[in-house]
Formats: sequence, structure tokens, C-alpha cells
Amino acid sequence: MRIGILGLQGAVREHRLSLQACGLLPENIITVKKPGELDDLQGLVIPGGESTTLGLLMTKYGFLEPIREKARQGMGILGTCAGMVLLAGKINGHRQPTLGLLEMEIVRNGFGRQIESFETELFLPDIDTHPGGTKPFPAVFIRAPYGINPGPRVQVLAALGEKIVLARQGKLLACAFHPELTADYRLHRYFLSLIAESHDE
Repeated sequence: MRIGILGLQGAVREHRLSLQACGLLPENIITVKKPGELDDLQGLVIPGGESTTLGLLMTKYGFLEPIREKARQGMGILGTCAGMVLLAGKINGHRQPTLGLLEMEIVRNGFGRQIESFETELFLPDIDTHPGGTKPFPAVFIRAPYGINPGPRVQVLAALGEKIVLARQGKLLACAFHPELTADYRLHRYFLSLIAESHDE
């Protein structure tokens, strides 16, 4: 299995280390800086960063349509924080380039500014394989977005009140927080399992 990490902005190194902790060999983790490097990938991680800047860079370097096409062909995508925004079908109150793949509306910086960043524990029973039962996930929110108005194909995996912070649509996984900033690798393992399932079908 070959997984790419979009290398235009964000926590590329941290995602790489998380994927390695899940057992992926370093040579099978590709830092993607050109659209041609999407070839032969089974999955792509879109890290956090500044979503407007990241969207403009993806437009400038010709990433949007190649990623859409790869998703149509079955490539899995994990979008964290700004990556969640870029997966969106619609952004609440803003116009910016997105991939338009996720049938959900996203509210940018929905939890406030940088100084209002926070950490909390989330229970994720749909992805938890902890042998002792459900174990809380340490979720780090930094200028985080959230989702609203999910479409019928969207499975909500975690929410804070009415604010959706983790959702799945097929092999798309949209995450408002930063799993790569913790030593808990369950979300990365879950993402890899979605891709592995598709190869078994």
C-alpha cells in the first residue's frame, strides 16, 4: 500500500510518523508535491494549514482535478483540519477552491481563533478496537472547522453538540482536529483499514 501526503503545507512529518507507527514502510509513504506523484497511490493525506492558502496552492499547481479523478477511481483521502475544509462540497459563508467531494457543509474556523484552540477527549466507538473497551481519543483542535448539514452518504463518527468533527463518506475521512499531534494512531489505522477493505472487495 502506497500513501501520499500532500506536501504543500502543514504537518507532513507528523503524518508520516503516524503512518509509520501504523506499520507502513517509509518507502511507501510519498510526499506529494506534483500532480504526477499521485499515480499509484491508494490513499492521500491532506494535512492542516491555512485552507485558503492551501486551496490557492492546489489550484496553482494543478492538483484539484487530478485528486478528484483519483477519488472517483477509489483512492482514499484523509483530510485533517484545513484538509477537511478542502474536501467540502460547500463552505459556509466563504468562497474558495475545494475538491467538492464531501457531501457536507463546512464552517471554517468554527471554534474560534488560534488563541481559542483547545484539547478534549472524544469517544469514537465506530473506529475503536481497544481491547479493554471504548477508550477516549485525545483530540487537538487548532482554529478548527466543523461540519453541518451532512448528506445521506455521510456517516457522522464524532460531534461536539451539533458540530460534526469526524465524518466518513466511503473512503473519504474528514477530521476537524489533528490526530497526527498525538501518540494515538487509531484514526490513521482506521483510514488505512478503509483502503484495505476496498482491496478485499
